[in-house]
Amino acid sequence: MVRLWPRSLLLVLASALTGCGSGAEVDAPRATGFSPESLAGPSDEASTRSPAAPEIPAGAPRVVFLGDSIAAGLHLEPAQAFPAVVQRLLAAEGRPFELVNAGVSGDTSAGGLRRIDWLLKQAPDVLVLELGGNDGLRGQPVAEIEARLRQIVERAEGAGVRVLLLGVRLPPSLGREYVSAFEALYPRLAEELELAFVPSFMQGVGGVAGMMLDDGLHPSRAGHARIGANVAPAMAELLGELAPATR
Repeated sequence: MVRLWPRSLLLVLASALTGCGSGAEVDAPRATGFSPESLAGPSDEASTRSPAAPEIPAGAPRVVFLGDSIAAGLHLEPAQAFPAVVQRLLAAEGRPFELVNAGVSGDTSAGGLRRIDWLLKQAPDVLVLELGGNDGLRGQPVAEIEARLRQIVERAEGAGVRVLLLGVRLPPSLGREYVSAFEALYPRLAEELELAFVPSFMQGVGGVAGMMLDDGLHPSRAGHARIGANVAPAMAELLGELAPATR
């Protein structure tokens, strides 16, 4: 079962900036134990055919992805976005979960903070936090970004929800001092709040041939498949730590 947060067409331009930030990701793909190749769908990016959704049993954990255009899978079908890739990967490994994709194109940490209380009413077991890129690209103060992300985490944990934090990177053109300070906030939050953490969830995607769409800003199907493989191991470990489902 997949439920989607409505996208805001008025924020498409801002969402493009998020993909621009992912251009800093030029590391080679890591071996993760999860193979993304078969999950990318047809090789023709113009095709509209999407992978089939997995069967999700009643009582499976509910996972909310709170993010921006990357989580939303801008320019792709919902089933091709990386949250759905993670769902298919883990279902195939015997760890199914109900997916709520709350990715909104152009969203910021402030927007996520405004939405978190409503999302917590969905009674998730896990919150995947993929925000901050748009804040950083707008040069917002790092301390303010960190404070908002911290509030999101604290509200989620206060409701008994486990949090998986995805680390975001920025292009070096924004200035070495600012980029260093921004990127350091994610491991700091993960350590201080003892969060499950993927340090660079777009590793092997930004700046890598075939992993981005023609706009050079947003991941292709293959890129989302790679992101899914990057995120799946941490998600699998987190789901394994949950108490038996009572839903």
